[in-house]
Amino acid sequence: MTLLKKIADWIDLRIGAREILKKELTGYLLPRNINAWYSLGSVLLFAFALQVLSGILLLIYYVPDADKAFKSVSHIMNEVPFGWLIRMCHAVGSNMMVLALLLHMLSVLFMGSYKRPRELNWLTGFILFTLVQGISLTGYLLPWSQLSFWATTVATNSANAIPVIGPYLVEFLRGGVLVGPPTLGRFFALHVAVIPAGIAALIGAHLFLLKRTGVSTPPFGQKQTSNPCQGDSYHYEDHPGGIPFFPDYALEDLRAIAIYMACFLAVLFFDPYLFFPKDAFIPANPFVTPAHIKPEWYFLANYQTLKIFPNELIGLSLQGAAMTFLALLPFIDRGPERHPLKRPLFLACSVGGLLLWIGLSIWGHFS
Repeated sequence: MTLLKKIADWIDLRIGAREILKKELTGYLLPRNINAWYSLGSVLLFAFALQVLSGILLLIYYVPDADKAFKSVSHIMNEVPFGWLIRMCHAVGSNMMVLALLLHMLSVLFMGSYKRPRELNWLTGFILFTLVQGISLTGYLLPWSQLSFWATTVATNSANAIPVIGPYLVEFLRGGVLVGPPTLGRFFALHVAVIPAGIAALIGAHLFLLKRTGVSTPPFGQKQTSNPCQGDSYHYEDHPGGIPFFPDYALEDLRAIAIYMACFLAVLFFDPYLFFPKDAFIPANPFVTPAHIKPEWYFLANYQTLKIFPNELIGLSLQGAAMTFLALLPFIDRGPERHPLKRPLFLACSVGGLLLWIGLSIWGHFS
């Protein structure tokens, strides 16, 4: 213990470590009415770290080659000690992370935390959401199963509906006319290097922006629910008299992570194949098209939207317009009010949009 204290004193003498810890942990105050939804950010950080760790372990045995990819995954599942556990952690974790991210975005949406001066926070979060979808899509192909092969074929083929550049875009994504070995190489590089680097950079930017603007006060249980920042100068939302991040809210974050892990382990040990249709266990065969190929649950609404319209371009345009509207929401909804019950138009549109997405997803699942 004395040795550890001497090491701590030595470090503190050189960089002022104790001052930093006091400022960033015990001295960092949060609003007293902060709720459990704010812990979803910490849950997402934990989930991403778990994905990185399990992905690195999978890379030890996975072979990104069209002739060997499926065999290497089978080898991981059946022969590598605890390989099945690592692979299922990665697969289940991917779905759970998307679900946590959706809940995080909904909480920000309904509490009005995207409003001025947090437009950049929302934009970085929205881009993170897009990158998480991208890393999930690219990882879907890597097992080189019937499901992953044909789901990727359908997903990349939808870009063909874009006028003029559509065919070139499809060929660029696939590395050729058809999904094949070059596609696997490109998706592997995107999945393990390019997109994770982008996600890590944006997480850093997102946390920096959060630190510079301050944590937004929840609008619930407050007399004043309008946005406190309406001036033209930089404003940091501090919380004098609030609760310290450590140990008070750090324990709340740990509780949220424990609940997430309980749900994660429940799926992992009681229904690990929840996200695996039977075609996920058949090697890819470019000459046999499965009867029913559907994307992951978070792409089902997009999938069904394309099926509704006879022209794929209309479906893609509607999806693009919806995503653009969502990305630019802080610049469209500029009113100061943040409480959802005091914004009836916003509440009606948000709930309607959410029900529409859920309805299309269910329709896509059973269609």
